[in-house]
Amino acid sequence: MNAYVSVVDLFSIGLGPSSSHTVGPMRAGRDFADRLARSGRLGRVARVGCALYGSLGATGLGHGTADAVVAGLRGLDPETCPPDQVRRAWLDWPDGAALALGGAHPVAFARSDIAFEPATRLPGHPNALTLWARDGAGRELAKDTYYSIGGGFIRRQGEQPPPSRPDLPFDYRDGRSLLALCDEAGLTIAELALRNELSLRPANDLIARLDAIWEAMVACVEAGLAAEGPLPGRLGVKRRANAICVQLQAAEEQGRRGPLDEWLGAYALAVNEQNAAGERVVTAPTNGSAGVLPAVALYWSRFLASAGSDPDLEPAKPAADQAIRRGGVRRLLLTATALGSLFKANASISGAEGGCQAEVGSACAMAAGGLAAVLGGSNRQVENAAEIALEHHLGLTCDPIAGLVQIPCIERNAVAASTAVTAARLALRGDGSHRVSLDAGVETMRQTGLDMSTKYKETGLGGLAVNVVEC
Repeated sequence: MNAYVSVVDLFSIGLGPSSSHTVGPMRAGRDFADRLARSGRLGRVARVGCALYGSLGATGLGHGTADAVVAGLRGLDPETCPPDQVRRAWLDWPDGAALALGGAHPVAFARSDIAFEPATRLPGHPNALTLWARDGAGRELAKDTYYSIGGGFIRRQGEQPPPSRPDLPFDYRDGRSLLALCDEAGLTIAELALRNELSLRPANDLIARLDAIWEAMVACVEAGLAAEGPLPGRLGVKRRANAICVQLQAAEEQGRRGPLDEWLGAYALAVNEQNAAGERVVTAPTNGSAGVLPAVALYWSRFLASAGSDPDLEPAKPAADQAIRRGGVRRLLLTATALGSLFKANASISGAEGGCQAEVGSACAMAAGGLAAVLGGSNRQVENAAEIALEHHLGLTCDPIAGLVQIPCIERNAVAASTAVTAARLALRGDGSHRVSLDAGVETMRQTGLDMSTKYKETGLGGLAVNVVEC
């Protein structure tokens, strides 16, 4: 089986605060409504509801999972709908009001029609939900179970595998076969990913999609740097990206430029504060880890693209050629896609399945490898950078306080962005040879995820989630 996942699927545009707890359930709700419409049963539905199991039930309140299900049942799409149509959609629902199922057919719905069942864990995945529809006599018309498997991807229980996609030019399963294919064809990792993408869609479509992903990432950073005030939820967490941005700009205006790595942290904070607020973000490869790669890519684009490898020693010129920057970002995204596909295929990108090592660890490795690529690294230096970054996230738990994607999630992205830059620089100082392969790191992450206690995997039952007073 080919590990490769298209860049447009791995970097999907959606809404915060969670790809697995918000975007996935929203897509499940919409799919359920669409299936009712396609089968001709939509007009017979009188009531709908949902049960949230395992991690979705445990941290669903903080993640806005029920809100997302309601929005999905109404036919909304996470990539295009206004965020305020999803926020508190369930929490503020007026009982007895009609829900426009599929955006058209009114059905009865009450908040109690969504049940939280954290103690029930289905065997298919820790993130599971069952949607049901009944007619006016209470008879069941449809009942489907979905698994939100990380990064916004969903799988319906019992569904037959989709039709085989066109054979990709380069079929790889692990890092070793990826490097071997690159050697055989004389390609960089980004070029190999590009060849696979061009077998799926025309070049102009691919370029437009890559640019749309990047523009959404930059827009998220800029919106986060401009926003102020507390984040939603009972923790009362204050946004910090704006204050840091103001301080850094003031210092630069006074000729006292500090370490440029401080901008790196501000970019990451900005994205994850937007995510925590339920705004539009790009899964990279998840929402909880969405700040790492955009921060590293923007850091490269603004400070490294025209300044060599170390802007603290060689200040950047006023502006690098825009085409060079845009081409470099595309190369970074494609490299990160080829690497991220390995983590999804051979381990997990779901915090509920593998802990935060699967989310932030994967994001850090993708960013490190992508940065090494645009800084001129060889394929083996790229692989080495990704391995260094992943290795130092092994065992990282997912224990958000109050089920909110805020503490420790927001700061964790800033720290991981810094780690990604360090990993890339370390790899570029070597020749690409190293003792621990990326495949060994991925397999270790998989095994560690299996061994990790459930209470440390996005259930709110361990770690910081139970050891920090919420007031």
